[in-house]
Amino acid sequence: MYKSIIRPLLFRFDPESVHHFSFKAIKLLSKVPGFSSLSRKRYKLQHPALKRHLFGLEFDNPVGMAAGFDKDAKAFAEFSNLGFGFIEIGTLTPKPQEGNPKQRLFRLKEDAAIVNRMGFNNGGVDAAVERLKKNKNKTKSKNNAVDAMVERSRSHVLIGGNIGKNKLTPNENAVDDYVICFNKLFDHVDYFTVNVSSPNTPGLRELQDRKPLTHILQTLQDLNNAKPARKPILLKIAPDLTDDQLMDIIGIVEDTKIDGVIATNTTIKRKDLKSDLKLQKEAGGLSGAPITNRATEVISFLHQKSNAAFPIIGVGGIMTAQDAIDKLKAGASLVQLYTGFVYEGPALVRDINREIIKQGL
Repeated sequence: MYKSIIRPLLFRFDPESVHHFSFKAIKLLSKVPGFSSLSRKRYKLQHPALKRHLFGLEFDNPVGMAAGFDKDAKAFAEFSNLGFGFIEIGTLTPKPQEGNPKQRLFRLKEDAAIVNRMGFNNGGVDAAVERLKKNKNKTKSKNNAVDAMVERSRSHVLIGGNIGKNKLTPNENAVDDYVICFNKLFDHVDYFTVNVSSPNTPGLRELQDRKPLTHILQTLQDLNNAKPARKPILLKIAPDLTDDQLMDIIGIVEDTKIDGVIATNTTIKRKDLKSDLKLQKEAGGLSGAPITNRATEVISFLHQKSNAAFPIIGVGGIMTAQDAIDKLKAGASLVQLYTGFVYEGPALVRDINREIIKQGL
């Protein structure tokens, strides 16, 4: 139904407008009695083979929603009903920011891809924290039996907090922005992702160099280790890094003892695309089918060269269940969806989990 009816209708309109419309629609539908339970029944699989224990966390299944979809933590509870085992909010910055000028989101339909240059548009970390608090502290009814029923029907989902720096913050002060977001989100998320790999904030990718990246990660790790109970810290990297740079990433993970890597973010490269040349030339990060193979190559490289020293979350061009399986076999412990979810709908989450069960991965 999604691919035959809903997607063709949605794809007739501006991508960013559709994104906001979809959020409103799913939140509205979730208020309809029985809709959430029906969604869970259709898309959410429960099976021992899907359980994953990583970073001291238990994941109901290894398929997550990547950062960038629910930037402001507005609909993670509703999206959890579509079968995801975890959802990553953000990228969040200390101060609210509008992001780059519109139009900044483009579909490359012939390539099953998206180009975005959103620029960390978000309402700021404080607003997201308030939503996370509100979800955690939902008002209890006076009827304990009703409370118990509501709690059983509500999907529990692990939440990752993807953090970045504001556009106007110079790179030499970037660590301060990451620290602010880390401290404010600490009590409200299950793990952190440090984003230094988006191509849409000027100069951000320079923070992937060994010296500034080590400084940011070590600063956060020191704060983390001083807490009564630490939270996992992951690093999200670009697919455009060279082998030497990837070796540096392995060294940085070893030096700072962070918990893992998310591979990969979007690419600035354009190769062998079929879509209109004008769309191909739009500035921004390319995601979807064109980066399927490169993301898997990066996962395999990190896994092999590090001797499987740390967990990897695989993301980038997962458009089919087999794409996810390939990333798991390459060394990923978990996977995340973004563009594949846009093109294939929630059935992709279910299909990946079914294939994982079938193959016993």
